[in-house]
Amino acid sequence: MKVVGIAGSLRPRSNTLHFVKTALEVLEKQGIQTELISLMGKEIKPCTGCYDCVKQARCTIAGDDFEEIICRMRAADGLILGSPVYLSSVVPQMMALLGRATFVAYWNNKFFTGKVGGPITVARRAGHNLAFSQLLLWFFINGLIIPGSTYWNVGTAGTGGARDAEKDTEGLQTVTNFALNMAALMKKLFP
Repeated sequence: MKVVGIAGSLRPRSNTLHFVKTALEVLEKQGIQTELISLMGKEIKPCTGCYDCVKQARCTIAGDDFEEIICRMRAADGLILGSPVYLSSVVPQMMALLGRATFVAYWNNKFFTGKVGGPITVARRAGHNLAFSQLLLWFFINGLIIPGSTYWNVGTAGTGGARDAEKDTEGLQTVTNFALNMAALMKKLFP
């Protein structure tokens, strides 16, 4: 079993990256292989709505990092999507990835269906729930199975750098509980 965690922050020492890494570390301790993908330094062009993916069974937009990431997402049994919250929303580079991934998966036997996963959002003060909901909608429309936790998987951190994330003990515990539930569910689904 393998889980891919994608951190949407473009900061080198991001709080979002810290929360996603925390979840992946818990999964590793539960015997599940993990891989971290940071969107920092990656280019993901937005979907153009060309529908070439219907005819070609892949996205034909070239010259960016999408193909490498979608291949890793497709091969995984589980996905964790982490995004910082900007203006109460998921960051644009994450939404560009998810928009294109949805189209490609839909026209290729809906290959995300049956995978396990969930979102993590990180904000300074507010907007978590709107961004969290955006990501939940992505999981639902793509047929993924979402385990719960003891609260929503949201972190509170205000400045760049993982030092703020380390102070949010409740958020880190929530993400830990989510990862434990994810591991338990995956072990039942993929024995």
